[in-house]
Amino acid sequence: MKKYFFSSLIFLASLAFDAFAQQNNTLTAKEREEGWVLLFNGRNFDGWRAFNGTEMPEIWTIDNGAMRVAASARLGGRPAPPPRDPNAPRQQRPANEGPRPSNDIVFGDKKFSNFELSLEWMVAEGANSGIFYYVVEGAGMSIFSAAPEIQVLDNWNAPDNKGSNRLAGSLYDMIPALPSNAKPAGEWNRIVVRVKDGNVTHTQNGQVVVQYTLWTPEWKALVANSKFAEWPGFRDGPAKEGFIGLQDHNDNNVWFRNIKIREL
Repeated sequence: MKKYFFSSLIFLASLAFDAFAQQNNTLTAKEREEGWVLLFNGRNFDGWRAFNGTEMPEIWTIDNGAMRVAASARLGGRPAPPPRDPNAPRQQRPANEGPRPSNDIVFGDKKFSNFELSLEWMVAEGANSGIFYYVVEGAGMSIFSAAPEIQVLDNWNAPDNKGSNRLAGSLYDMIPALPSNAKPAGEWNRIVVRVKDGNVTHTQNGQVVVQYTLWTPEWKALVANSKFAEWPGFRDGPAKEGFIGLQDHNDNNVWFRNIKIREL
């Protein structure tokens, strides 16, 4: 009898877990009342497109209710460009070059100013990606030309793990995520980015790990001591509104799900 009772409990717990898992990419009634909206429904890429483009890059696919970006070498046998050297300066495109679609993507239906963005991410071993806000498009620009980046990384195995301000949850190349609480490859992490009148927090896996204020002397000092020191988009900005973006770093698979936002 006891064996049957405990077996029943395990079965019911399993059902409850399955029911909970099926709630990915949905909003609760409370979240809807609080103003949250989904940016990803788990089934398609409605609202998303390539940075500086109109279509979704083919290396982004839907994988078990998550959007996945894969290194282009993994698709159709096409050769991939070499992975980016994390220690090399990021090169902006020539100013006279017209808008050119990339494999980075933006939620292109709306620009945001004051907001709270919440999402979950998971990386394969050695993978690297990023979450951007205040993304600006235009001739000669890349997704990272003027937009702050929240780092997404396999902290243990990715090449770009040598500096603390390049680990997961950090304001890339400017402020390290402390505590460094990212989970390893193959496990889901949750990040919440809150931007209100220039005051920004990154909350990773339930802990505030980064805080800063845009457009202040402190911000200018951060930029001056980073790889972005001579970039007009950082030196003179960033803009006060823009798109939400996700990066293709061409390293290994990265997944995103439960992407939602509310305006503040």
